[in-house]
Amino acid sequence: MDNEPVTKETETHAAETAAGAAEDRPARRTGGRPRRLELETIVATARRILEEEGTAALSMRRLAKEVGSTPMALYRHVRDKDELLQLVLSGMARTRPRPQLPGDPRERVYAAALYMHRTLEELPWVVEVLSLGELTDRDALWMVEEIIESAMACGQDERRAVHTYRSIWHYVLGTLVFRAALTRRAEAPGRRAAFPALLADADPSELPRLAALANRWDGITDAYDVSEELRAVVAGLLGRDTGPGSG
Repeated sequence: MDNEPVTKETETHAAETAAGAAEDRPARRTGGRPRRLELETIVATARRILEEEGTAALSMRRLAKEVGSTPMALYRHVRDKDELLQLVLSGMARTRPRPQLPGDPRERVYAAALYMHRTLEELPWVVEVLSLGELTDRDALWMVEEIIESAMACGQDERRAVHTYRSIWHYVLGTLVFRAALTRRAEAPGRRAAFPALLADADPSELPRLAALANRWDGITDAYDVSEELRAVVAGLLGRDTGPGSG
């Protein structure tokens, strides 16, 4: 085949053809560097892992793999896992409608505490994160404010009101954590509950009350009503002596 003479027009056409072909090809990553990460993507992915698999499944290595990056790249966005969990919790309370609380301060404490329990009951992964300690959602602080302020309106000083809040919080979180643990154990094949099975062998001379309850324990505990018991907790906390020598 005869070679065509190379002209300026031929060179221009060839350059334009090469440029068009380059635009049609997918862009290649250079140097194997991961794609640019957005904090929103990191937080959303971490939340999905927590919702689906729980806190034990969330590690910086696992998260990096999920977002197609490296653990080192994640640390450019978050200081550590605690900061990541804090970001995951942030804004969760805002997605829930605030209840209309009663005017009476005692009822207000109870209503806020019950709302706290019922909300967290619907978000088991949040309970698991909160049980790690010292993590919270800024948008949930209104419940803390309401309980402390209402407790003070009932005559408690600041110290006692804060302790009242903490006692309520320990009850709410503890109840939810314990219930979640019972659920996990019930789902595990072959597991046998040591308690209350031990009651069947209770010696009436040593443990007369428990021995008497052995056959009725499950029926009694199955009827446990958190809302009823929470009211008793609140009543006890607000009804006790709040004078200078108390506590």
